[in-house]
Amino acid sequence: MSSGYYAACTGLMSRTDALDTIANNLANVSTAGFRASKNMFSSHMATADDSALSVLNQDANDYGVLSGTRLDTTQGALVPTGNDLDFAIQGPGYFEVQTATGPVYTRGGNFRVSPQKQLVTAAGDPVLGDNGPITVIGQPVSVSSDGTISVNGAISGKLKAVEFAPSVEVQSAGGTYYTAPAGTAVASHDSQVRQGMLESSNVNPITSVVELINAQRQVESMRRALSMFGTEMDKTATQDLPRVS
Repeated sequence: MSSGYYAACTGLMSRTDALDTIANNLANVSTAGFRASKNMFSSHMATADDSALSVLNQDANDYGVLSGTRLDTTQGALVPTGNDLDFAIQGPGYFEVQTATGPVYTRGGNFRVSPQKQLVTAAGDPVLGDNGPITVIGQPVSVSSDGTISVNGAISGKLKAVEFAPSVEVQSAGGTYYTAPAGTAVASHDSQVRQGMLESSNVNPITSVVELINAQRQVESMRRALSMFGTEMDKTATQDLPRVS
């Protein structure tokens, strides 16, 4: 089978996956604390034996595949909300959250107080402080830049803000939750908590729409290429092969 067929097929798969990533970014353009994912492409050869191809054919059969995505850690704009339970992090840090499957990290600080008087995320998961879940009883609630929470002047706890080294791979766990390898989170010393504000999504809608259009065009091009290869192979099978004696 023509290696060009494999190239077109793999190209279609990678561009379709890229399309999904871009569409997910656009769907979360208004989600507080959301961080965009960027597609990463790598080069791949249609044959494992480079020596079997001429220099020209090597270039013709060298095509891109989607090798994964990486998180865009660019900070989004901080938007005032006037809600005392909305918190934003200015800097590289993340809030740590306890879920049923273990700790996760988030930049989405639209918190609330649960019926059990715990500070929780919009999904209902406890927000962690230095000593575990934070209890909030009464009003008014205030938070200092280092994350210390006070209720009516009495300290209730301190938000646990963590960060990761640039080499650590932080991955999306759905929505505004993120995960990282165990033991890689360290206390954040370069971040400040802002009360009454939320960090907007760092998705650039204009750039993302352009990327979406380009990805759609590439998908259609790969589909046309596959159709052409399929037609040519059908012709060979029905017309040329019967003539071989």
